[in-house]
Amino acid sequence: MQKLLTLFSAILICIIGCQSSQSKNSGDTVPVTEINTDGLDKKYNLDKIKLPAGFSIAVYAEVPNARSMTFGEKGTLFVGNRNEDNVYAVVDQNKDGNADKIYKIASGLNSPNGVAFKNGSLYVAEISRIIRYDGIEDKLDNPPAPVVVYDKYPTEDHHGWKFIAFGPDGKLYVPVGAPCNVCAKKNPVYSSITRLNADGTGMEVFAHGIRNTVGFAWHPDTKALWFTDNGRDMMGDNIPGDELNVAPQANMHFGFPYCHQGNTLDPEFGKGKDCKSYTAPAKVLDAHVAALGMRFYTGNKFPPQYQKQIFVAEHGSWNRSNPIGYRVMLATLNGNAVTSYAPFAEGWLQQNGKVLGRPVDVEVAADGSLLVSDDYSGVIYKISYNAR
Repeated sequence: MQKLLTLFSAILICIIGCQSSQSKNSGDTVPVTEINTDGLDKKYNLDKIKLPAGFSIAVYAEVPNARSMTFGEKGTLFVGNRNEDNVYAVVDQNKDGNADKIYKIASGLNSPNGVAFKNGSLYVAEISRIIRYDGIEDKLDNPPAPVVVYDKYPTEDHHGWKFIAFGPDGKLYVPVGAPCNVCAKKNPVYSSITRLNADGTGMEVFAHGIRNTVGFAWHPDTKALWFTDNGRDMMGDNIPGDELNVAPQANMHFGFPYCHQGNTLDPEFGKGKDCKSYTAPAKVLDAHVAALGMRFYTGNKFPPQYQKQIFVAEHGSWNRSNPIGYRVMLATLNGNAVTSYAPFAEGWLQQNGKVLGRPVDVEVAADGSLLVSDDYSGVIYKISYNAR
């Protein structure tokens, strides 16, 4: 009997010890080694996705509510989150082009949608503040406490989630969406893109009249800022269109809330205004497609016609009679003129209206592939090109 009690105690101690060890690491790291790629491709219906000849799509990693993405200096893919309040780090340890491990490096944040990286530090955008994780790529399994960089952005949730990125000038660009469908606010920080120094000083408004941008990037040659903007709702199925805009200089005004899509005055706030007073879009997109993340293709694997062109993630409509969007588009440029805007990857919206996924952001990987985040399915796709 005594031996049985001793054995039981030993087993109990082992169980408690094992549980304590698991609890300590739970949520810090989620290994995704030995991924069954074929199984995941089928799980996420990738056979339904249409791509140009020579391109293929596969699952890169499963990341809950995957939103904005950025790469660290050592190749770590950081992924923001809007609804689950977490930030993830995705690592390809053996450099074979597939994710091996996922770390949850932060939790309990306030819609940490935006992520940016500079000088070894990860910057994360919450609703009203920017925080920073120093030396994070060397501490993925034991993340440091965040440093508050700036905490004076508006606190409204409506269009409060942010995409952030560092510009060619070394400043961090941070949008502040309109806290409404359509409204005019006296505080100029609303409906804008702001910028500030990496240490949080010098915050200023860079561009005005922007309802809600959740994606922007700089042209690799001209260094002009290009950004998407979501048009207002409740004016019908087909108007106003979303926008693809370009801001080659500071203090330009893009019309909101007075003028939409460059040529349509708002029925309430447009009275007495003239659309010619504002900067028109480089391209008017379809209404309600919810154009979000965008990147210039700067890799070396896609054919030459894709070089320095813009990939745009269209998240998809929510208040249109017939749904639209749910795809990745390609904007072809000639200078600052958009000469074509056409589907590149589509099929996440089926003809019967069934939704298979909602692209949020795009990012060019070091191997020249294109990563696409999908918050609806909680996955990151990898689009590759194989010459015939």
